[in-house]
Amino acid sequence: MHNQAMEPQTFIFIRRSGCGKGTQVELLQEHIKKQDNKRYIFYIETGERFRQFIKEHSLSSRLAAEIYKTGNRQPDFIAVWMWSHLLVERMTGEEHVIFDGTPRSPQEAQIIDTAIDFYGRQRPQVIYLNISRETSKARMIARRRMDDVNAEEVERGLNWFESDVLPAVEYFRKHPKYNFIELDGSQPVEAVQQELLSKAFG
Repeated sequence: MHNQAMEPQTFIFIRRSGCGKGTQVELLQEHIKKQDNKRYIFYIETGERFRQFIKEHSLSSRLAAEIYKTGNRQPDFIAVWMWSHLLVERMTGEEHVIFDGTPRSPQEAQIIDTAIDFYGRQRPQVIYLNISRETSKARMIARRRMDDVNAEEVERGLNWFESDVLPAVEYFRKHPKYNFIELDGSQPVEAVQQELLSKAFG
């Protein structure tokens, strides 16, 4: 692989909160750069973009901020806009693409699927970092300041992961177009990374 250009890769990362996803995305990017330092990696991280969005002063950002405070899920059209306008404005077709933090519903998964088709992306890969609800809850509480823990908000986030995000996971798991990779996110970082690379590039 070092001797020939790597084809443009497409990855979609889905995970519960607290599974160390950020670390795995960084390690994946390092691996791709070592194999192919010619292509740009187009990294679309919706969570951070969203946190910036709700600090703005438009009607949309104010309404989204109200939803964010309650721990509820944002409407699909806002979630889709977070990443779709970036593709429309910036895609050249030559880059590697990593989606991170999306989709969060089966409807959004179907819309990402139309984008994959539209841009002719070959062999898209879905990385599902799976940890138990209990582990996710413990890690969410541990990484917050103790005075910042709202138990009801944490539970709400865990609930909508199961009601909304898991059906999106199943959509990709059953779709023959995608290389679906499920990883046990409770393993050590190195073990998760080794399994990810062997299943994605093996």
